[in-house]
Amino acid sequence: MSSRKIIKSAIESMMLIWGEPLAAKDIADIFNIERKEAYECCRELMEEYEQEGRGIVIREVNRAFQFTTRPENLPYIERLCTPVRRRRLSQSALETLAIVAYRQPVTKGEIEAIRGIRCDRVMEGLVKKGLVREAGRSDTVGRPILYGTTDEFLKQFGFETIRELPDIRDIEGLLDEEGPEGETDSVVLQQISLDELAAGKTGAASEEDATKAPEVPEEEAPEEAVSEEDATAGGEG
Repeated sequence: MSSRKIIKSAIESMMLIWGEPLAAKDIADIFNIERKEAYECCRELMEEYEQEGRGIVIREVNRAFQFTTRPENLPYIERLCTPVRRRRLSQSALETLAIVAYRQPVTKGEIEAIRGIRCDRVMEGLVKKGLVREAGRSDTVGRPILYGTTDEFLKQFGFETIRELPDIRDIEGLLDEEGPEGETDSVVLQQISLDELAAGKTGAASEEDATKAPEVPEEEAPEEAVSEEDATAGGEG
């Protein structure tokens, strides 16, 4: 067995055991090889799994690699597994997350200036879910905390890097599209100024990825009525 095959075989074993995305730089350190070679080995594995139509595929997240199931097999997996109650992120959470994604690094004050409403509880929920992280402090007065998205955000929305975010102008045409029962299933930017967001980072992902809201497992929530403030944090749980 060649050295390349040995490395790729070991990478498969490590990805299976590690569970979380395995960074190419960590693989390079383990084998004492260049990061470029480690990355190329992972990409070759990705192509091999895809060409063979395996039920397990390899997904890249920010130059890290992870095993995942083939999307087409979801119906069979759902039959096998006990359903888990899931709730989508709330409107407020999606709006806030969109601002962070396009304007990062961004302060809480800048987010509130765009949305016109306080976002303390929403931001707290997004941080707890691992979709948003602290990314340093601003040089402005008071040195407020700067926020940015995480690798978990990339995983949930199906992006490899933050550069794949769709151009904000491409999303504008989706804002009037409604789903079943009149629910808008887009990135939910109706209350956000597109001109404000357009100053942030853009990319070239598909509209389908752009409009996909991640579903995050939730514990059973009380059924009784809640206040508007609590409802805003409903997807942050």
